Amino acid sequence: MSAVIDTHGGHAHDHSHDHDHDHGAPHGWRRWLFATNHKDIGTMYLLFSFTMLMIGGTLALLIRVELFQPGLQFFNPQLFNQFTTMHGLIMVFGAIMPAFVGFANWMIPLQIGAADMAFARMNNFSFWLLIPAGLMLVSSFFMPGGAPAAGWTLYAPLTLQMGPSMDAGIFAMHILGASSIMGSINIVVTVLNMRAPGMTLMKMPLFCWTWLITAYLLIAVMPVLAGAITMTLTDRHFGTHFFNPAGGGDPVMYQHIFWFFGHPEVYIMILPAFGIVSAIIPAFARKRLFGYTSMVYATASIAILSFIVWAHHMFTTGMPVTGQLFFMYATMLIAVPTGVKIFNWIATMWRGSMTFETPMLWAVGFIFVFTMGGFTGLILAMAPIDIQLQDTYYVVAHFHYVLVAGSLFAMFAGYYYWAPKWNGVMYSETRGKIHFWASLVFFNITFFPMHFLGLAGMPRRYADYPMQFADFNMIASIGAFGFGLSQVYFFFFVVLPAMRGKGAKAPAKPWEGAEGLEWDLPSPAPFHTFETPPKLNASATRIIA
Repeated sequence: MSAVIDTHGGHAHDHSHDHDHDHGAPHGWRRWLFATNHKDIGTMYLLFSFTMLMIGGTLALLIRVELFQPGLQFFNPQLFNQFTTMHGLIMVFGAIMPAFVGFANWMIPLQIGAADMAFARMNNFSFWLLIPAGLMLVSSFFMPGGAPAAGWTLYAPLTLQMGPSMDAGIFAMHILGASSIMGSINIVVTVLNMRAPGMTLMKMPLFCWTWLITAYLLIAVMPVLAGAITMTLTDRHFGTHFFNPAGGGDPVMYQHIFWFFGHPEVYIMILPAFGIVSAIIPAFARKRLFGYTSMVYATASIAILSFIVWAHHMFTTGMPVTGQLFFMYATMLIAVPTGVKIFNWIATMWRGSMTFETPMLWAVGFIFVFTMGGFTGLILAMAPIDIQLQDTYYVVAHFHYVLVAGSLFAMFAGYYYWAPKWNGVMYSETRGKIHFWASLVFFNITFFPMHFLGLAGMPRRYADYPMQFADFNMIASIGAFGFGLSQVYFFFFVVLPAMRGKGAKAPAKPWEGAEGLEWDLPSPAPFHTFETPPKLNASATRIIA
């Protein structure tokens, strides 16, 4: 939605300074500890998530160090499984989800013309809950018996046999879940109640739509996860036998409850990425997004269908053939709205006046690798194939293509696209392109060989393997270190200079084809924006001064 300011009498009415409170921005540690401004809270979310990305990435590199050659090199299998478990938990709940909430905090009020998020103090609280939860997760390595080693899915009966760190992990997950629910309620209320006059739901930027739907998903499924891990806790300490076969419990019931949360969670981690890509591709193709309405309905369809496909993770648990067929067909069906999105992005680019600045490179890279991940997901949806590939490195390759190349690539695209608006300086285009190409190449060197390892039968979460898997594992480990170093390069050579204000001053609208209310604000965006809601005309594409 472009928002070109109408001019009257030769001057533009600047809504960012209806009440010039820039001087009122607090300073020092109080500004951050007591932050109620959506921009400050968004920044803290992004910095926290990048910190957790580095911690989770370090655990991934420790995994790849061990797998560099056959034989036990550095870590015993128990510690190795602690690494795999904590890598998954930290990346999913500490890195990807908070990063998207950071983008939501920064961009949703700017895109809908709101002064701030609906519940500013709750916004502060939902962020600060992350800190103790993150510390608790990381510190579990130093508890008796080490960190949880049951896999990030925390399957029973393994979770019933873990040491005290399992309880700390459960408590941390509860805190992270409470944070997610509060953030989601905030986003829903903000989007539904605080849009600028004239901006109907079907005129909102697609990023706001994807987050509105994601927030509903989070509110629906985080309590399910809370239930599953609370039942685990009572099994461990209070004599219940929900998942303990010795007392008549059923470990497979845990899988059903977990994946009823877990599969919508997969879409929670990708729908905001769709919104970011849907903002960037029209900007650099210099065309309106093809099929806006169908994109909204496709997003909603993906969210609804995500509730009826959970047991495709469970084809090997003794499910009757009728159940296998249902979940197989339902999973294949979810590819249809996803395909609609990919078709619409390609149609937007078709015959557009495209340029390939760094945000566009990340967006196109996202489409390429996410589509590959989607195809391997379709292959895994076939029950007979999935039974062969269950818990092999083929599955690891599939979900990393979706989550790393999906969520993470879209986040980088969003950073390069919106960061000039956040900090007022342009990043170095050369450095951005180095970051992109290094990440894309090393990502594929890391995860593409894993498809072949999985097809050859290498199980995941094993610290050792026979000689025939050695070559591909060595290639994957080399790629992993290259990919990790690429993100260190990004922080030191792209993010830090921008945070210090080094670089060319960013114009209010650095991208020629960009549309949206956020581009009418000066760069960097003032501390207070849209204190008086902007008035939009009937098409919601222009501000009426």
